[in-house]
Amino acid sequence: MRVGIIGAGAAGLTSAKHIIQGGHDCEVLELQEDLGGTWIYSDDVGADKYGFPIYSAMYQNLRTNSPKEIMAFPDLAFPDKENSYLTQAEVLNYLHQYADKFNLRPHIKFNRFVVEIKPLEGNRWIVRSINKINKEEIEDEYDAIMICNGIYNEPDYPTLEGIEKFTGLATHSHQFRSPKRYKGQRVIVMGAGPSGFDITLNVSEVATKVIFSHHSTYDIKSKYPDNVEQRCDIKKILNENTVEFIDGSVEEIDAIIYCTGYLYSYPFLHESCGITITENYVQHLYKHLINIKYPTMCLIGIPFNVCALQMFDLQARFFTAYLDEKMKLPDFDQMLNDEKSDMEERIAKGYTKRKAHLMGVDQNAYYDMLAKTAKLKPIPPVMTKLFLHCIQCLICDLMNFRDLKFKIIDEENFIQIL
Repeated sequence: MRVGIIGAGAAGLTSAKHIIQGGHDCEVLELQEDLGGTWIYSDDVGADKYGFPIYSAMYQNLRTNSPKEIMAFPDLAFPDKENSYLTQAEVLNYLHQYADKFNLRPHIKFNRFVVEIKPLEGNRWIVRSINKINKEEIEDEYDAIMICNGIYNEPDYPTLEGIEKFTGLATHSHQFRSPKRYKGQRVIVMGAGPSGFDITLNVSEVATKVIFSHHSTYDIKSKYPDNVEQRCDIKKILNENTVEFIDGSVEEIDAIIYCTGYLYSYPFLHESCGITITENYVQHLYKHLINIKYPTMCLIGIPFNVCALQMFDLQARFFTAYLDEKMKLPDFDQMLNDEKSDMEERIAKGYTKRKAHLMGVDQNAYYDMLAKTAKLKPIPPVMTKLFLHCIQCLICDLMNFRDLKFKIIDEENFIQIL
């Protein structure tokens, strides 16, 4: 089969590796000039030198919020380093090592902006893309498609009453590169996801005051620098520099950073592909992965709060098992019912559609289900155990958790060295 892969980040690289090892022809279409996806740092925001979108949300001095022990692909460990928490450059270098080990570079077409993907007869696909350098329009046909463009492309901006009155700087974390521009300012960081925690700490190094505004249900026990204050959600903007919170308190500020996450975005998928997105719930996917209407398409990496690279690898193996006819899929109606049942279980837990793809404490069950269904080697349970442990470390000691060091002992156990 001839398989097209969209994106040469971590998900695209492991997908290419498994497709090639399965004996198939593989072509990876990558927007940027090099591989690495979101792990490539650029000072630029908005558009690149060719006028095409920049999707990377990487910022200066970033270190991972998960340890290297759970970030590696199963078939290539990170270089043996003393630290568990790595820099952006170290992760990017690792992805280059992975591409070189499995000779993936010859299969990557760089500077290709994908415009449209449409189904053809016989479950085949046509992909229209643009060569960014010479603006040539290109059409390719494939027997299968793997969408690996990542989930950090389209920022999710909150709706704030009165924001049009605000005269300070209001940006999304997607545009954040350095805290320097916030020197001496009073800054609100909205949202208690990973970027909210990290950017709060970053900006506190130069800002006069940082207000960490969120509605997280986590018991956040961490200490913060003296100039950081936790507050509830913003109710509205009162005037050019004043904010009112839902508890009625008021604060004068200079800047707002929205750490409010991202929206799943696949603008290149023609409506005939059968994929829809409602309240950030991507439908219709079997096991959060395979296009139910056209099962020769999959979307890698949609579940979140996961051991990402481990999951990418498992999902790629699952889809490849289907292409290799080592696994049969249920019929159309059965797959729809499976998707419906999964969402009903989530609703019963109190989840909204925006948490349709949340894994977290349930991720190990998801991994085991994929492995069992396709008769694959599962992800060791220790990965999930260490992932959940490290979340608690972050919440309890934001300022120091990256000093911790871990060692995996076996498939079930790890130890904390420091």
